[in-house]
Amino acid sequence: MSGTDKDLQCRELIAKAVCGKGHKFSTTTHTIIPSQTPSTILGCWIINTNFQAEKVGDAVEVSGTCDVNLWFSFANNTQTEVKRETVKFSVLVPLTFFDKNCRGDLEIVARAVEQPKCVKAELSGGGTITVKVESEFAVEIIGETKVCVVVCNSCDEKDLHMIGDFEDNSDEFDDFDSATMLDELD
Repeated sequence: MSGTDKDLQCRELIAKAVCGKGHKFSTTTHTIIPSQTPSTILGCWIINTNFQAEKVGDAVEVSGTCDVNLWFSFANNTQTEVKRETVKFSVLVPLTFFDKNCRGDLEIVARAVEQPKCVKAELSGGGTITVKVESEFAVEIIGETKVCVVVCNSCDEKDLHMIGDFEDNSDEFDDFDSATMLDELD
């Protein structure tokens, strides 16, 4: 074993890392009952979306509320009104991976890849309107995990002169394979 190999050691570091991820596209249907019997639907839009996320078993539940604004005509299309109704939603996002060795307090981060939006609103009879809403959420679970790194105990200034010798246009590292480097350390 050369002198350089003796100076290499492995150390465990504790770091915050993404320990789990998931993604889900969902469709939900809500029934809106306006005060007047609608003749025609003139428009529908979703605003004021608020949500939170929590880990539930092997998934993350994203739940919240949004306001459905429904513009419709009534009285044989002679008058219009906007019905605003706050609806609740809940989406169970499965995790595509989760590191069970993750420790500490887990931080659940959810973001709307596609904000809830109305894709269809139709008269459903009896004075009710059915609103179809699509949304897409991505979640991450962040926690503490161990990372094993190779460290060198004998670094001194004479080894650091290489830093200035690197050229930006060099193709020297194009075929770098970290797996072969780890094999060489054994």
